[in-house]
Amino acid sequence: MSENKLDPPICALDYAFRRIGGKHKGRILWYIHGENNVLRYGELKRLIQNITSKMLTQTLRELEEDNLISRKVYAVVPPKVEYSLTETGKELIPFIEHLGAWARGKMEIEKSNS
Repeated sequence: MSENKLDPPICALDYAFRRIGGKHKGRILWYIHGENNVLRYGELKRLIQNITSKMLTQTLRELEEDNLISRKVYAVVPPKVEYSLTETGKELIPFIEHLGAWARGKMEIEKSNS
């Protein structure tokens, strides 16, 4: 568990953003949701631009620790691992959709003001 999570959250928003904040977590949740609700590591690596393998692995572990995604390992060679949203992760999708809609609107306003 990261040091950040050892300190008790200051408020509900602090609790939420510790779990979904950062550069990649929201996009990982969104991509898993959008691709038949299951993605393999390599598929995530291709979808998420500018992420290192180390960062993707670390972020997936954090999302799994927070019970937002589940990891299923198949006993085959080469190893096959699939990621899917948990019920808790699925609960976040409407909020991510709303945030995306808000951002698209703001981006359009900024674009038209340029």
